[in-house]
Amino acid sequence: MNEMLWETSVLLDAMQARPMGSLPQGVTGISIDTRTLEPGDAFFAIKGEQFDGHDFLSTAQRAEAGLVVVAEHKLPALGHVQAPMLVVDDVLKALSRLAEAARARSRAKVVAVTGSVGKTTTKEALRHGLSAVGSVHASAASFNNHWGVPLSLARLPAETNYAVFEIGMNHPGEIRPLVALVRPHVAIVTLIAPAHLGHFRDLDEIAEAKAEIFEGVVADGTVIVNADDPKCGLLEDYARKAGVSKIARFGEADNADFRLIAFEATREGARIDAEIAGEAVNVSLSMPGRHMAQNVLAVLGTAERIGADVGKVAAALSDWRAVKGRGARHGMTLKDGSAVTLIDDSYNANPASMGAALDVLARAETRDGGRRIAILGDMLELGAFSRELHAGLKEHVLAAKVDIVFLAGEEMKALDEVLAGDVACRWHDSNEALLADLENTMRGGDVVLVKASKSIGFSPLVATLLSRHEAKPEAKAPSDETGAAAVKEGEAR
Repeated sequence: MNEMLWETSVLLDAMQARPMGSLPQGVTGISIDTRTLEPGDAFFAIKGEQFDGHDFLSTAQRAEAGLVVVAEHKLPALGHVQAPMLVVDDVLKALSRLAEAARARSRAKVVAVTGSVGKTTTKEALRHGLSAVGSVHASAASFNNHWGVPLSLARLPAETNYAVFEIGMNHPGEIRPLVALVRPHVAIVTLIAPAHLGHFRDLDEIAEAKAEIFEGVVADGTVIVNADDPKCGLLEDYARKAGVSKIARFGEADNADFRLIAFEATREGARIDAEIAGEAVNVSLSMPGRHMAQNVLAVLGTAERIGADVGKVAAALSDWRAVKGRGARHGMTLKDGSAVTLIDDSYNANPASMGAALDVLARAETRDGGRRIAILGDMLELGAFSRELHAGLKEHVLAAKVDIVFLAGEEMKALDEVLAGDVACRWHDSNEALLADLENTMRGGDVVLVKASKSIGFSPLVATLLSRHEAKPEAKAPSDETGAAAVKEGEAR
């Protein structure tokens, strides 16, 4: 039986709720999605962009929710609901109030992560590494927006040692209220890059929006920034303006507190030699890519700043694996019995992450005359810079020595035009056409990279490939709860 997460009396007080029905003593979990709701959970009927959770209350009742949280103005239409209720003014605001209560009762060391790229990967590396030295609670999937952060906080068990939260944004002002809830001991900015550039004038404005995370850092807390990021100095200025005096850097630069000494790509992944606050630390990774070294430095630096055993965290990272849609590798078997490697990086894309993914493809080992194949889709929300940034991927494609490029999406036409004559390149007007062409082209020994912004729909393309070709994942990815029964997640970065 699951342990109690919240006593109902505490829920009532924290959310300023009114009870209706015969309430349980407490709840074992918090849910906004009836598809993943467990018996005994509290179901919060959040109204999202596409769905209203109040329309799923009967389903929540059948799934044996311990209680449901509903809005006062919806009560006249809820006569059919027999489940015990907590009635509130606004369900999302009530969830945020509960998140505040969760943070107030917690004695965990709290870490918040933002940045244009690498947030989820760094968060998952922290989850994995810190689990070697204590209990860890971290955001599920990419729950990093206006409902994902409060939900993740509300799920924080009282006795957890470490808590890690991802905070995203695609407009100014989005991080500020979320970090006010999280109040981290350490705030990390992974990198400033042209993600969602269509909503900003330039990278300086993106840096300013990301720097909102510094405003929530607790007294005597630490900010960790990327010493190799051209916007590092600007971020440090914002940190000082927010009243943070402890600023640390990670990277290859000589002034980095958490410094990369050496990086070696290996058959298994990579070997990293680092210096963490003056101490030598070695890490063996099962995942390739120099960008992974940056994530590891941020993780080890965070461990040092929160007083965790850095050696144990480093050792634990040796069996850390990439998660679904973010570099996970799969073996595929073709009809003739030959093998193909699929790199699934289909969750999201911007110019920086595209470059990193193509670098991983460049280092991937082909077999028996196999080729490197890149399946690339549009990078969204780049505004007036879109054509230039898509065409600019050419240098990464050429540097990676890609043999064949398959493209989809209107924006990728710009890359198709500039690649003509340099690389075998095929643009397709639909994912279905691309998939058919790819399946007729793949042969044993190939390595195939799939990457695009989430909305382009390459995740279903990957799922189809895996279902047809007897996929053998190298590692099982964590559950990727979507919350879609109540809300549409979007791609906050």
